[in-house]
Amino acid sequence: MPRVSQDQLEARRHEILAAARGCFARYGYEGATVRRLEEATGLSRGAIFHHFRDKDSLFLAVAEDDAAAMVETVARNGLVQVMRDLLERAGSSGDTAGWLGSQLEVSRRLRTDPEFAKRWSERAAAVAAATRDRLERQRDAGVLREDVPVDVLTQFLELAYDGLVLHLATGRPAGELSRVLDVVEAAVRRP
Repeated sequence: MPRVSQDQLEARRHEILAAARGCFARYGYEGATVRRLEEATGLSRGAIFHHFRDKDSLFLAVAEDDAAAMVETVARNGLVQVMRDLLERAGSSGDTAGWLGSQLEVSRRLRTDPEFAKRWSERAAAVAAATRDRLERQRDAGVLREDVPVDVLTQFLELAYDGLVLHLATGRPAGELSRVLDVVEAAVRRP
């Protein structure tokens, strides 16, 4: 029996995450049954759960994967760029369903599942920390307004992000949201 390389295992894991993201987005956590996850991935439950302990672990891995990508973008280009990327995906291909679906499911579980909320707090803290760090670098560079504390600006950007997610998730058109993000960005910059 041939041995599977670590690269092959990692590639399979990423394939499972991508397919599961779409399944969770389409059906929600509860509706993404093991049978539906099998259909979405094209794999047996044994193959899926070889990589992930259970459905909960799979969902958390999808959400963590999304959070890690978000932290990376925030650290490089800021939270407004995350919002611009989301708008671009929504406008160009409508390809936000998987990402929005996992965001909405995370929000729901944060409200209804105390154990999940406790486990998720680290991820939320990482996004907030990346946002604060980016804003502090911007302030040090003389680009950011100085009359508002960085923590308040961080919360402002998080609220704008949450509002954008809700707006897109409810199916409202993107319309002039790019210009709205220009206003959000201008609000944190030095006049």
